[in-house]
Amino acid sequence: MNTKLKCALGASAFALMGGQAMASDCGSVSIAEMNWASAEMMANVDAIILEEGYGCEVELIPGATQTTFASMSEKGQPDVAPELWINAVRVALKAATDEGTLMALNDGPITDLGEGWWITPAFAEEHPELDTVEKVLARPDLFPDVEDTSKGAFVGCPAGWGCQLVNANLFRAFDMEAKGWKLVDPGSAAGLDGSMAKAVERGEPWFGYYWSPTSMIGKYNMIKLPFEAEWAGRDNWDGCIALAAQDCADPQPTSWTVSEVNTVVTDDFIAKAGPAQDYFKNRVFPGAVMNSMLVFMTENQATGEDAAFEFLVQHPDIWSQWVPADVAAKIKDAL
Repeated sequence: MNTKLKCALGASAFALMGGQAMASDCGSVSIAEMNWASAEMMANVDAIILEEGYGCEVELIPGATQTTFASMSEKGQPDVAPELWINAVRVALKAATDEGTLMALNDGPITDLGEGWWITPAFAEEHPELDTVEKVLARPDLFPDVEDTSKGAFVGCPAGWGCQLVNANLFRAFDMEAKGWKLVDPGSAAGLDGSMAKAVERGEPWFGYYWSPTSMIGKYNMIKLPFEAEWAGRDNWDGCIALAAQDCADPQPTSWTVSEVNTVVTDDFIAKAGPAQDYFKNRVFPGAVMNSMLVFMTENQATGEDAAFEFLVQHPDIWSQWVPADVAAKIKDAL
């Protein structure tokens, strides 16, 4: 059912219930529907739960990290950014939270997320001893490059992506060329995905960059390797690793920077949302489940709303823990 229609029906029902209606505690709420799959699904899950469970009137607003944050910070709209990756807005977000105009209600809405270097599950099973980045770096012979089998192939990011700079500088920091590695540019997003898919489906080893939550990680159950190297600090990362090679003369070995995602809301939402704000504090998607939902979206060409209903129908054991029992019952009745 269309979410606006459901909202109208839900509001009428609550009005008939008199003093038990919760719409007055929540009212109209605008939620950013960010332009990537996990955020699209999360925004729609939030919309359904707030409408059906709490009697809110929800509007989904298209968004992206920078534009949504700027609008929330400057205009107080939208009310909610469900999946805000804060590394890109860290300083400005801290200033806004210090002022009290914005608040992070949840500092971990998805588990097991982040960027890094991955191997296939078959390789991990065959070589359980190679369970860190550094241990794999000692065995380039196990990942022969198709063009030069004397070199190990490490698949980086396509040219033009920010992660291309990071991977190139980490390649230098870990002295990978001297250890026998070649940094492979996959050429495009399709090339990166294709190289992984081809390796998994053929039972061949693959070592390279990717991120989660994504349908690729979920579909192929890829394994992210931990770094033995300790975090070498933000000056090394922001002031060297994340920059072009000419601006990073001496990159130091380091673990990957922690990817942080928050659910951020405005002060106006806090003032009007009533018990609905507790939902956002409790709402945590397990990474494996989120990845499986992204696979569902890819394989079925599903929208964020389609995926939201699929998630709510298939995983009541997860989301019913985010809300009181009476709210969960209303949501289940509406599905």
